[in-house]
Amino acid sequence: QEANLLDIMLLLHADHGGGNNSTFTNVVISSTDTDIYSAVSGSIGSLKGPRHGGANIKVALMMDAVISEIGYTRDDAKIKDIVLKLLNKQFYNKSGLVYGFGHAVYTLSDPRAEILRHYCGIVAHEKGREEEFEFYLRFERIVKETLLEAKGLTACANVDFYSGFAYDMLGIPRDMFTPLFVISRMVGWLAHNLENKLYDGRIMRPATKYVGEISEYVPMEDR
Repeated sequence: QEANLLDIMLLLHADHGGGNNSTFTNVVISSTDTDIYSAVSGSIGSLKGPRHGGANIKVALMMDAVISEIGYTRDDAKIKDIVLKLLNKQFYNKSGLVYGFGHAVYTLSDPRAEILRHYCGIVAHEKGREEEFEFYLRFERIVKETLLEAKGLTACANVDFYSGFAYDMLGIPRDMFTPLFVISRMVGWLAHNLENKLYDGRIMRPATKYVGEISEYVPMEDR
């Protein structure tokens, strides 16, 4: 089951569209006709950011802090209190974020998280970590309820919420989380790279639009 979980994670973390930040970075860099190593290096730099692929490490660190504070409690009120403290910038890194929730594309549910949750449950049972897994389930439910109640937001758990827990059960150290994500994404990055060279061939220049106010020109002597 452990090998199966790792295979599933490598599949779920694979490239799933050209719009994600690291794949877009890859295509932008490769469109300059630079070498593949430079393009992949740029993608890795993008992916390791905590708002992208590095989020699973942020989740793991946040959950460490939460569990250290309240343990594997079954008291919904205690969990809701810590979630509110996270949202109100009163706990952990005081960013106001609950890492592992929300996604730019998957708004109602992240199918990757749904699949990963199921297989995490199987391995948690085999490894005697059911109490921890059940806490993750309760935390997920209460975060979604609290976000809706306090912020009016409908947010789902994303793949990062369970991936750190899964890697930890497999005995994989945290500094290997992002490299494993890179391994998963590499084929997609290469495919987009080749596609751009074969069917486009132009340098990618994303458009920008000035949204500030434009004032009248003032001559130098009148400034």
